[in-house]
Amino acid sequence: MSEPRIVFAPELAPDVLAIAHQHLPPGFRFDVVSMDDLPAAAREADYLMGFIRTMSSEALAAAKGVKLIQLLSVGYDKFDLEAARSARIPVAINGGANAIAVAEHAIMLILAALKHLVELDGNVRAGQWRSPSHGGIQPYEIWSSTVGILGLGRIGQEVAKRLSTWEAKLVYFDPYRLPPEREQALGVTYLPFDELVSTTDVVSVHVPWTPQTHHLINARALGLMKPNAVVVNTSRGGLIDERALYDALREGRIKGAGLDVLDPEPPRPDNPLFQLKNIALTPHLAGPTWQSWPRRFTNGFANICQVERGEKPSWVVPELAELVG
Repeated sequence: MSEPRIVFAPELAPDVLAIAHQHLPPGFRFDVVSMDDLPAAAREADYLMGFIRTMSSEALAAAKGVKLIQLLSVGYDKFDLEAARSARIPVAINGGANAIAVAEHAIMLILAALKHLVELDGNVRAGQWRSPSHGGIQPYEIWSSTVGILGLGRIGQEVAKRLSTWEAKLVYFDPYRLPPEREQALGVTYLPFDELVSTTDVVSVHVPWTPQTHHLINARALGLMKPNAVVVNTSRGGLIDERALYDALREGRIKGAGLDVLDPEPPRPDNPLFQLKNIALTPHLAGPTWQSWPRRFTNGFANICQVERGEKPSWVVPELAELVG
């Protein structure tokens, strides 16, 4: 009997792929291909794995031996779920392997926005050391503030756990409210969406992008926010209406923002957000920390092993739950 074949795409840096090989369970073949070569390789694969954004319905239909598509990301908004459904191939995400990394990154962006990091850094580089121009800058603390978490899944809960000792009030909105005992353990209080965005000092976004959540933070939501509020997004760029955010930041209707994600990605060179000093930007790199890579590969390989043993996979995206019963 031949070894089950895992086809991984796209090609990553050698040091990252070395981690994959260190965690590869015995008895599996592991082949790394480019996204261009993936459709052909998938025809001879038992499992697909990696950061697979798009595959055509024809390519998935031809991958007749594939039992699972195991993503190493938590996001799957770029994947053609209808094509996977037609091919009867379940798609799984990474089981929260990057939750700690993204939570830490979100807190970094919160602090950067509250403390005017980008503007102060620019001043120092321009030779303005504690100059009078700093008089208009008003740094804030997380201490005694109210932090609103939009989406209390794995990442949102990691944010709450880390901020629980910062002496801030933590509130959240999620369409699926947590049990009271879990809310108590995390130290969070549920609020309806409008009440959360209108009463908090920080709004941190941790919801998946769907057609229903597109521009969740829009002109209306931004208009409800306090003048000293900051908004942070480490989820997906389409969750925020960037034009409305630009207007709110430029006009001083909110204090600041921190974004690890933009819409589109990569951003256009003339994105107006680049003109602003009261926003911190990073290039969608919150998740891939050096410590998160072993967790990603461990989770992904464990899920593949489950399927190979005849068990149901974990972490299948909800839209395809019917494929695994």
